[in-house]
Amino acid sequence: MLHWLAQQFQQDISWMRMFGYITFRAVFASLTALTIGLIAGPWVIRLLTRLKVGQAVRQDGPQTHLAKSGTPTMGGLLILIGIGISTLLWCDLSNRFIWVVLIVTLGYGAIGWVDDYRKVVHKNPKGMSSKEKYFWQSLIGIFAAVYLAFCVSGESNAEVWNLFVEWIRSGLDADLPAKADLIVPFFKTISYPLGVWGFIALTYFVIVGTSNAVNLTDGLDGLAIMPTIMVGTALGVFAYLTGNFTYAHYLFIPFIPGAGELLIFCGAMAGAGLAFLWFNAYPAQMFMGDVGALALGGALGTIAVIVRQEIVLCIMGGIFVAETISVMMQVVFFKYTKRKYGVGRRIFLMAPLHHHFEQKGWKETQVVVRFWIITMMLVLLGLSTLKLR
Repeated sequence: MLHWLAQQFQQDISWMRMFGYITFRAVFASLTALTIGLIAGPWVIRLLTRLKVGQAVRQDGPQTHLAKSGTPTMGGLLILIGIGISTLLWCDLSNRFIWVVLIVTLGYGAIGWVDDYRKVVHKNPKGMSSKEKYFWQSLIGIFAAVYLAFCVSGESNAEVWNLFVEWIRSGLDADLPAKADLIVPFFKTISYPLGVWGFIALTYFVIVGTSNAVNLTDGLDGLAIMPTIMVGTALGVFAYLTGNFTYAHYLFIPFIPGAGELLIFCGAMAGAGLAFLWFNAYPAQMFMGDVGALALGGALGTIAVIVRQEIVLCIMGGIFVAETISVMMQVVFFKYTKRKYGVGRRIFLMAPLHHHFEQKGWKETQVVVRFWIITMMLVLLGLSTLKLR
């Protein structure tokens, strides 16, 4: 909105030309989201407390978590409000990438809201059934995947539409440009053509998988939000470079016109996340809930697809990956041993992985800070792929 206003008056008011710089708007998008979160946070906590929107704690979880029962949840609404207002205020509203990321973020946030609502109203820690949640996640994920397959390949809305029509006319068998290939980090020229169907499948997996991975990680005070901030900020750097022809050419990464505008969204996400962390730091005054975790994970996955850094996302979000794998290994091994021996056995003391370390005697704050440190190192490794080739 401010970008549009600045374009109308920059000829008469010279200082408004600063609004044309993506970096300037990204910084102020972050500060705006941070300010909104810090001001609105106490009000949101009081509102959630008055509505008795308290967290239902798993009875089979760590016993130390039972004291958290009743802590206001659905605090992810605070993050979404900060991201939404700040992004719309500072971004170029004509940018197609901004809108698809916002749709995925708010759509997954809506799924999480319904899930959290059922948890707090019906006092059921499981919330929505896994099949129902997966259905709606898949619906939004497939929509985003199909759109991005042509959105990343085209340089304008008209070209995106033309590519889609050409795909239909070809009997759903058209190829995509080289910039839509799967990029292998640490190598200059190695990439794998995906085709339309391969791109759609990969995008769907990345968006839905990242959303659920962040949700599984959100189990301790401050554990999920800080890695999300760090990974999101790094993806913002990739977006800025990918959207700049000179930098993209120099770094041997695809040039995606318009992708640089996602730096605004990433800045807003970082600012809103820091504001939430202010109230979510141990001992948490409110929890993120699925409304925040699913939305943030979906946003990270969508941005990674747009900037063509799906593998780098797995590197930088290694904590999210490890948490997800720990749950999968635990479930598969338990079912296998129960079928074979009659008694289910476990690989970890408790899953997800952060609970395993709690059971080994680590304090909650130790687990959180150590996971932050690991994420910081992984993010630096991910950024190093820009030059280490």
